[in-house]
Amino acid sequence: MQDIVWPEGYVPGFSDNFASNEMIVAGLSVADVWRQLDDTTAWPGYYSNASDIRFYEGKGPALSEGARFRFTTFGFSVEAEVTEYVPPVSGAVARVAWHGWVEGDAQSRLDVHHAWLFETLSGGRVRLLTQETQNGEPAKALARTRPNPMINGHQEWLDGIVAAARRARG
Repeated sequence: MQDIVWPEGYVPGFSDNFASNEMIVAGLSVADVWRQLDDTTAWPGYYSNASDIRFYEGKGPALSEGARFRFTTFGFSVEAEVTEYVPPVSGAVARVAWHGWVEGDAQSRLDVHHAWLFETLSGGRVRLLTQETQNGEPAKALARTRPNPMINGHQEWLDGIVAAARRARG
């Protein structure tokens, strides 16, 4: 199985917080689940933790390499830039990642790398993996919180993608 590609400074184990969620489901294709993540207008319909999504420079609502956008999640207004964008093609893993940040001083600044991987598996299955590393004082606080809001929130996002993809297939 494929792994996330981590930029320097965001490698799990060396960041202030790390969350990893994975699902493997049958009956959907990589293209099915990709459509739900790629179209950011769909996010609020299946994921309660994403709102106020706005793109800059005439881009969006679909994600694309280098696209800059802003959205509200986990109570933070996050600026983001897509750093990896590999749409689904036969025989390859689909990938998307963004660097996100919340401006602030040393106590409130937050930097994240959020990555997604969608992979075709044998038997008509698809693997969905999302992982996020975070740096900054807010990340340290999130890492200590139980239940873990990042794990729970990202699981809701994966569950929502799968449910939305199933509805779209009819």
